Amino acid sequence: MEIHSISTERLILKPVQKEDAPFILELLNTPKWLLYIGDRNVHTTEEAGQYISEKMLPQFERLGFGNYVVIRKQDNIPVGTCGLYDREGLDGVDLGFAFLPEYENQGFGFEAATALKEKAMTEFGLSKLVAITLIENTNSQRLLYKLGFVRKETVRLPSSENDFYLFVFPDVQV
Repeated sequence: MEIHSISTERLILKPVQKEDAPFILELLNTPKWLLYIGDRNVHTTEEAGQYISEKMLPQFERLGFGNYVVIRKQDNIPVGTCGLYDREGLDGVDLGFAFLPEYENQGFGFEAATALKEKAMTEFGLSKLVAITLIENTNSQRLLYKLGFVRKETVRLPSSENDFYLFVFPDVQV
């Protein structure tokens, strides 16, 4: 199965590959990633490559979607990630995003997530998306509201000791 990139006005969302290890290493060790997503104990390019192989690529192989590297078209620079994640403990596929600090607050998250949300509904056949944020992560919550998500409840995932706000899109009762 071939996984295609997604193009927007300013961005390309490219399925993550092992060659993205230097960028993934940098992103996983930014202060906000460590604070709001958690330390993945990835400290070398080799470990980042292993993380991609073990944690990211299997979902692409299994479901046909997963983590995308967000690349700015004007200079071909990776600025963040946006993805659809099948997480244990969630009823629905999780839309998640993270950006390097110098590329935040430029609309890249909204642009990338809007494109991926549309692809999820039209091509991947998903009828519902969810998203989670730590209660303290107000920036991500603002973006989720802007994307049309609605906060439903507070949840705790099996693999975590933290409480998260659970958002859903669209806001329908099933």
